[in-house]
Amino acid sequence: MTTYHVCALGNALVDTEIEVSESDLNTLGIEKGLMTLVDEERQHFLQQNLSDHLVMSKRACGGSAANTVISLSQFGGKSFLSCKVAGDENGQFYLQDLADNGVDHNIQAQITEGITGKCLVMITDDADRTMNTFLGTSADLSTADIHADAIENSEYLYIEGYLVTGASSLQAVHRACDIARAAGTKIALSLSDPGIVEHFHESLKAIIGNGIDLLFCNKQEALSWCKTDNLDQALEHLQTTAAQFAVTLGSQGAVVFDGTDYLHAPPQPVTAVDTNGAGDMFAGAYLYGITQGYSCLSSAVFANRAASAVVSQYGPRLHSAEYIGLKDFLQ
Repeated sequence: MTTYHVCALGNALVDTEIEVSESDLNTLGIEKGLMTLVDEERQHFLQQNLSDHLVMSKRACGGSAANTVISLSQFGGKSFLSCKVAGDENGQFYLQDLADNGVDHNIQAQITEGITGKCLVMITDDADRTMNTFLGTSADLSTADIHADAIENSEYLYIEGYLVTGASSLQAVHRACDIARAAGTKIALSLSDPGIVEHFHESLKAIIGNGIDLLFCNKQEALSWCKTDNLDQALEHLQTTAAQFAVTLGSQGAVVFDGTDYLHAPPQPVTAVDTNGAGDMFAGAYLYGITQGYSCLSSAVFANRAASAVVSQYGPRLHSAEYIGLKDFLQ
């Protein structure tokens, strides 16, 4: 019997959300809808120039993988996160937030010097999210941060695609995958961002190798990954990438491949105000469903409901009572 349902590897980032206009993005030279890596000076400049904008949600520990395992834990699953933080106030806050959300982690007494990663999440009035990320100590995530026991004693190893941007973190991903494959732990990967797919295609291919067990992506990422503008062709090609996959389609719901059939999970009507964390929530809810023995389709329907709930409010998290209420729809 495994200790964890999911062991994840990801960047540790403290998120701050602000509301911006497209004019703000254009003036500041920010590419809309993508995640862009920036240095600390650039991030500080952006925060200064946007200091009069409304902060939409309280500070929270984030990063794609963290958001996913936090949601899984809040639904009742058991999760572990391998990450890297500094010994600054943000780092202490990050670890406490993980603990408060029931997520075990690799960091005990060894906390490094430096600055914990930070992500400035900018939300436009069309609910789209644009991220400028200063990785801080997350840029130094390495094989030394891998917790082999946690991987070996998990049903799934979950990897966020953002880790391909650094040589050290990419090496850590390969090491984690080697451990997982040797132990029989299934591997799940999120493509994370269209920019990641476009600029780090070969690095992602190297992670996937001859195939992984489960892939998460949205429509834009799927089309980019498969180098086509036809979704049906992309879905066919994805079968060579993963044994199973889930492609979110925004207002059209999601399509999943269970290894045999394509299954459509219908959309949940919602007025979106903030899409930050929607894909992370979908992945967390989906992983919770399948690790509890529910079918791929039931898990996808549940994940759609969870993602719809998170986009209807600001921030990538729900209140504890909302997680409990959503579980009533898992059947």
